[in-house]
Amino acid sequence: MILGGDIGGTHTRLAVFDDDGRKQPGQPDRTYPSREHAGLEVIVRRFVDETGVRAAAACFGVAGPVRNGRCVATNLPWIVDAADLTRDLGARAWVINDLEATAWGLAALAPGEVAELSPGAPDAAGNIAVVAAGTGLGEAGMYWDGKRHHPFATEGGHANFAPDDELEDELLTWLRKRIGGQVSWERVVSGPGLVSVYEFLRDSGRGEEPAWLADALRQGDPGATISSLARDGKSPLCVAALDRFVGLYGSEAGNAALKMMATGGVYLGGGIAPRIVPKLKDGTFLGRFLAKGRMGRLLESMPVRVVLNDQAGLLGAGRCAAVLARG
Repeated sequence: MILGGDIGGTHTRLAVFDDDGRKQPGQPDRTYPSREHAGLEVIVRRFVDETGVRAAAACFGVAGPVRNGRCVATNLPWIVDAADLTRDLGARAWVINDLEATAWGLAALAPGEVAELSPGAPDAAGNIAVVAAGTGLGEAGMYWDGKRHHPFATEGGHANFAPDDELEDELLTWLRKRIGGQVSWERVVSGPGLVSVYEFLRDSGRGEEPAWLADALRQGDPGATISSLARDGKSPLCVAALDRFVGLYGSEAGNAALKMMATGGVYLGGGIAPRIVPKLKDGTFLGRFLAKGRMGRLLESMPVRVVLNDQAGLLGAGRCAAVLARG
């Protein structure tokens, strides 16, 4: 049996896969609150105790840069080390970036688990880019060697944010003063990024925040609240924030597509895109995605799809472990 894990800032998901990296009905699958545990090794021991699983190999996708099998998690106070996990499990364990795990998981998705934003060229083939907005902004690629894809991690979400118009010039200045340093794409294209865009529009006088809206933002997840109210058209300020956010998402997805020459397609993962598919289809995203001057026609040839299955990273960790275990 193979153990796969998707390690997020909110939840840690663990599941058992067969030796081909496929998840079968009835195999153990658990979700744990990440911050209620001191580290991944604690959760893994708990999973093994609860299920009795004895894994032959394991792979864990973690948000953050991985070097020599070791990751200092971006959104958790954890250090995840493959050597420690190998010792605890008594089986070979690998630690990979969470977006690399999502890239591994693309091949496990069923047709109904992907929504198409743009079909691209009929004969589209080549490298693939994965861009995922959620708690942060993750980016990964898949190099095409002519026969198969090879997933690889990047930290492209932490590259410098580049404004596209005068309003975004102001947004950059506003964020630079608030943060006191470098402003990355993750600062605007993520759940917290949507909140920042909303607050900038509010603070710069581009919309009003009535008392009921301020209360709603305090009582729940502000990013999810803004997105929900925007989709329902209940707040012009939230509508404006989501519209700008989606445009920014399109800009950075286009950047990633060009840098990776993603003629095989661009996939939007993470927790936000599946919840706003109708908004992603209204032209705002693709308008900014394609707005790359002379490269616009090249981008038109690239399929753009949304990953609807929120377990893509978990499925990918299982597939990765199966491939690496076979050598």
